[in-house]
Amino acid sequence: MTAGAARAPTMEAWLLRPSVELAPLDAGRARRELAEVAAAAGAEGLSRLEVFLSGEGPEQRFLAAVFDLSPFLRDLARRRPQMLDILFGRTVEQRLAEIVTAVALSPNAEGVSEASLMMELRVLKAEAHFLIALAELAGEAETALTVRRLSDLAGACVRAAVDFLLRDAHGQGKLKLPDSQDPARNCGWIVLGMGKLGAHELNFSSDIDLVVFFDPEAPAILDAYDATELFSRMTRRLVRILQDRTEHGYVFRTDLRLRPDPGSTPLAIPVLAALTYYEGRGQNWERAAMIKARPIAGDLAAGRAFLKELQPYVWRKYMDYAAIADVHSIKRQIHAHKGHGEIAVRGHNVKLGRGGIREIEFFVQTQQLIAGGRFPELRGRETVSMLGELAARGWITAEARDALTAQYWFLRRVEHAVQMVADEQTHTLPEDDEGLERIARMLGYAGVDAFAAAFRAALQQVERHYAALFEAAPELSAGIGNLVFTGDVDDPDTLQTLSRLGFHRPSDICRVIRAWHFGRYRVTRSAEARERLTELTPALLQAFGGTRRADEALMRFDEFLAGLPAGIQLFSLLQSKPALLQLIATIMGAAPRLAAVITRRPHVFDGLLDPALLAELPDRAYLAERLEVFIDGERAYEEVLDRLRIFASEQKFLIGVRLLAGSIEAQRAGTAFSDLADLTIGAALDAVTEEFARRHGRVAGGRVALLGMGKLGSRELTAGSDVDLILLYDHDADAEESDGDKPLAPSHYFSRLTQRLIAAVSAPTAEGVLYELDLRLRPSGNKGPVATHIDAFRKYQRQEAWTWEQMALTRARPIAGDVDLSAAIVAEVDAILAQPRDAAKVMAEAREMRALIEEEKPPRDLWDVKLIPGGLIDLEFIAQVATLTGGTENAARSTSTAVTLAHLASSFAGGQARQELTDAWSLYLALTQIIRLCLVNPFDRADVPPGLADLLLAATDLPDFGVLEAHLKETSRKVREHFDLLLRGKRS
Repeated sequence: MTAGAARAPTMEAWLLRPSVELAPLDAGRARRELAEVAAAAGAEGLSRLEVFLSGEGPEQRFLAAVFDLSPFLRDLARRRPQMLDILFGRTVEQRLAEIVTAVALSPNAEGVSEASLMMELRVLKAEAHFLIALAELAGEAETALTVRRLSDLAGACVRAAVDFLLRDAHGQGKLKLPDSQDPARNCGWIVLGMGKLGAHELNFSSDIDLVVFFDPEAPAILDAYDATELFSRMTRRLVRILQDRTEHGYVFRTDLRLRPDPGSTPLAIPVLAALTYYEGRGQNWERAAMIKARPIAGDLAAGRAFLKELQPYVWRKYMDYAAIADVHSIKRQIHAHKGHGEIAVRGHNVKLGRGGIREIEFFVQTQQLIAGGRFPELRGRETVSMLGELAARGWITAEARDALTAQYWFLRRVEHAVQMVADEQTHTLPEDDEGLERIARMLGYAGVDAFAAAFRAALQQVERHYAALFEAAPELSAGIGNLVFTGDVDDPDTLQTLSRLGFHRPSDICRVIRAWHFGRYRVTRSAEARERLTELTPALLQAFGGTRRADEALMRFDEFLAGLPAGIQLFSLLQSKPALLQLIATIMGAAPRLAAVITRRPHVFDGLLDPALLAELPDRAYLAERLEVFIDGERAYEEVLDRLRIFASEQKFLIGVRLLAGSIEAQRAGTAFSDLADLTIGAALDAVTEEFARRHGRVAGGRVALLGMGKLGSRELTAGSDVDLILLYDHDADAEESDGDKPLAPSHYFSRLTQRLIAAVSAPTAEGVLYELDLRLRPSGNKGPVATHIDAFRKYQRQEAWTWEQMALTRARPIAGDVDLSAAIVAEVDAILAQPRDAAKVMAEAREMRALIEEEKPPRDLWDVKLIPGGLIDLEFIAQVATLTGGTENAARSTSTAVTLAHLASSFAGGQARQELTDAWSLYLALTQIIRLCLVNPFDRADVPPGLADLLLAATDLPDFGVLEAHLKETSRKVREHFDLLLRGKRS
């Protein structure tokens, strides 16, 4: 066959089409190397390939350049030209799929032995790596596809070796596999891929990191006591199959050092021992490593179950900034041991050097460690997809996402080029001219200068983003002045500095800080904690000094520290996020209630680290999603109740912070506080119902609904509100008792259930109280049963209820329980409220009740906005009377006082009255929400924390506290005037 006759069809049939032009180092040498491969093809009888390689065209120029730039790929092609020949009529993708299938089938071959399996895997792996490298160099595959292909190949090879070893153990009677055709199923042997293998991010010459566990209770295991030794021997053989070098090379170098305590543990560890280790002694770097863990071979179901069990260890429910210092120390150690230095090109470590791949990986993993416990979408294994999720949630900017994504894949290409030269596990660029030129040309650059410029720019861009995360620590004491707290005598210059910062009792402040530095609190007993607090102290003093009552704020912070069991996490958090210092100073200075929450439960501060906090509205869907994640999983009854308390405490705090920051207004805060109560009390009802049914069973047709009353019903809860509820139930008419081990009559059953709910919500536990419940608005008040049948409720409300009870009913709404019963209750309440009434009688009874309240509960002062004449009660009564007497425009009832006031019928109130009443409601709501948020005790005009005064002025948009008081007085006067007119028919 002549060259001319063969050339055209073979060129058309060879399916790897290079889209990039690679330039060899030496064109003459490149042609000779291609000719040598062509000769090897001829010697193997591959005449079609020989003719093709002897031709001229872009494919031949590409291959000649590759063989000149990569001695490793050239030598592979010389030894096995079949790997090129097979691309006639097949794409790289098709051939790789065939290889992976062949790998999977290799342990099933008739007469397969360990030696034959080792040879088969090595031959198949070499061809796959050759094709994967060609495809990336040709531009056929993006680097993202390359790392996926490499990872899939590695996973297939590990599974093949594991399946062989399982069948071998089964054949020797050491295991009894449930299914010899599917040896891994229920075998109990768990092989996790870690690091880049787990994340589908393997590089071209990568080690594979494996961690091996086993479940002693798996059906395949004959002797649990012998299992550790058995699986350790099998793991040792697995490593040998994969990494021993033979005349055919190796499959993958294998590293088992990521297992727990590798210096003293067997190669295969029982799952219970592993879980005990991680939960009791696991290090933060091991948490980071487990982010990428993935079951890749053996009992995949058991592997997934193990990782699910491990989730609370990896993904802490509270944000964990103390972990970041540990992860960062790993980075510093790498720098120290690997010669980390200035950004360079020659000799730069693409993986570990400054601006390298590891910095991008750490950038992502540290954010995941911080927030993954709260946001499951941040728990992914792959670096680039997690950059996208971090940006979507606001943890990083879109600019950081795009820059780090682009540079990640660029640096991975550089890494691959370095490794393709000689198949060495190296990440370091050559220092010699020819070596660097080789890498530049493999990447498609015309020469070293162009590559060096792009490489340097990439490293600098990564470094900039990484430094912003880790290394841009503020100059905490810059420009503050002398601050010395050693010894027992106050330093005069330090006293002056403290006075200048805004402290009126500098000597007392010195004494407090000396107590910190001398380790007199548990929080500062460790040397590391004291060191971090010492670094933080100047910034703390500056932040607290900026408040208008600096000494008091710092003393509250001191109380906070005195109650903490440990401080490294908090100090690390404040060092990592200096902007939080101002916020904590504001809270300590202006909001004693919030300060008390932080003091009792420091973890609530974690939520402030979410960069989307102020941008996201805490609506019902948002809170429901967060709650579902927080209580997800199989949990004991008491743990569910505790987690509900933790969740409610944290979310109340975060809603309050949004209110203080001005990102939500008072009405939105009231709605959010109410939604939070609906959801958490509803979850408590679900937990109580299930727990109660375990002992007492269920009543036939039994249904329960909770009716929210008062401020919960009108969706106007504050941070300090208790909750008014009525529990209503229904059941089949012929139900006589529940069907459990300890049956109860229906009335007794639902009364006991309600008492259990009250305890679940209101009983103090280690995590505090969920809500204080008030059930006095039920029919007959405290004299009636705590649970009310729907028929009894209907009869009472229609025939016996007082006017004030039906006024209260105007704010009733179901908040949890059976959907159909809730709908029936809404219809019934609407029907009750729509009944014809004597308007004059309703108004007269409302006036009498208001007068009785004034007599029995006179207001303390002008700031008692609930009770003052013309205060909140007057507005609520106006809205309720209007609802009962047809004085609203709305066809559908609203439980909201604000909505009702805004829609008073013109026959009931004129336009100006409506406006003044709704304005008054907005003012009172703003004042009430902030005061209840900040203060535990009643508002004392003579002792208003200056920070609180500022918050009240900001909320009301008034310039001075005196102006605010005048406005409050005038508003209450107008409201009382409208009350007298609308409910008494006269002006006072």
